Amino acid sequence: MELDPRIRALTDAMAEAGGGDAGPSVEKSRAAAAAMIALQGEPEPVARVVERTAPGPAGPVPLRIHVPEGDGPLPVVVYFPGGGMVAGDLEVADRPARALANAAGAAVVSVDYRKAPEHPYPAAPEDAWAATVWVADNAAALGLDPSRIAVSGDSSGGNLAAVVALTAKDRGGPDLVHQTLVYPAVDFAGDADDYPSMGEDAAGALLPRKDVEWLFAQYLPDRARAGEPCASPIRGDLTGLPAATVVTAGHDPLRDQGRAYADALARAGVPVDYLENPTMAHGFFWMLGAVDHVRGVYDAVGRGLRRAFAAGNPGAAAP
Repeated sequence: MELDPRIRALTDAMAEAGGGDAGPSVEKSRAAAAAMIALQGEPEPVARVVERTAPGPAGPVPLRIHVPEGDGPLPVVVYFPGGGMVAGDLEVADRPARALANAAGAAVVSVDYRKAPEHPYPAAPEDAWAATVWVADNAAALGLDPSRIAVSGDSSGGNLAAVVALTAKDRGGPDLVHQTLVYPAVDFAGDADDYPSMGEDAAGALLPRKDVEWLFAQYLPDRARAGEPCASPIRGDLTGLPAATVVTAGHDPLRDQGRAYADALARAGVPVDYLENPTMAHGFFWMLGAVDHVRGVYDAVGRGLRRAFAAGNPGAAAP
C-alpha cells in the first residue's frame, strides 16, 4: 500500500532540509532522533514521573518512571527506546512512554542504555538486563506489582526487549508476562536474501537501507558475534517465552524481520498478536502528534498489555 500522505510530506520536508545526502553519522542520527520530539504531540498527563538509576555493569543506568492514574499496585512495562543503538534517550522517549503508560494502565520505566559507537555490543543488552532486574527487585518499594512486568521497545529497543525476554527465560526470571516489539531488529546476521524488505529502498521510507547497514556496523563492529542470540534473538531458543505483540510498518527495511520473528515465536508455541501497518514507515511510533493512524496502534498495544496484566492478576478485569 502507498505510504501515508502525512509521512510522505514529513520525509519530503526532511530530505529538503537535509540539503543533500552526505551519508549517515553519529551526530546526524542523534539530531534526527531529537527532532522526532516535535512530531510526538503534547505530553500526556500522568500521575507522577520519578527519576531513578539502576546499577549497571559499567555504572548507573538512568531510568525514568511514568506512573499513570490508577489504583495500585500497578503493573510495569520496562521500555527500551529505539534509535539504532546509536541515538535516543529519556527525553526522546518521554512522550511515547507517557502515552504507553496511559494506554496500558501501567507504569512505564524508560531505560537510557549505553549507545554505540562509544559503547558497542554487548553494552546495550547488558544495561537493558540490569535495568529489568532492578525493576523486578524494586517494584514493590515503588508501589508497583513485581508479578506483572512486561518489556517493550521500538526498533533497536524492540531488539533489547526480545533479548531481555530470552535472557529472563534462560536465567530463570524475572518472570515476564508479555513482550511488545515495535518494528524490531531481530537479526544482525541476516541480509536481503533472508529478509526481502532489507533489499527494498521503499520510496519515502524514513530509514533507508544504507542507514540500517551503517547503524548495524556501529553497534556490532565484530561481525563474528552477529549471530549470538543476545544480538540476534531470532537465532535463540524461543520456546517458553512470554506472549508477544509484534508491530511492523509496510515501508521499512526491518518489516520482514518483524514478520519473521512473529512467525518464529508462533512456531515455538508462543502466543502472538501480529499488527501490520502497511501505510506506515519506520519510526511512526514516535509520531503520535503528527499522524492520525498512530493513536490506534497505541490503543491496540495497550489492549494487549492490559489483557496480559489481567491474566497475571485474576482479580483484575480484562478490558
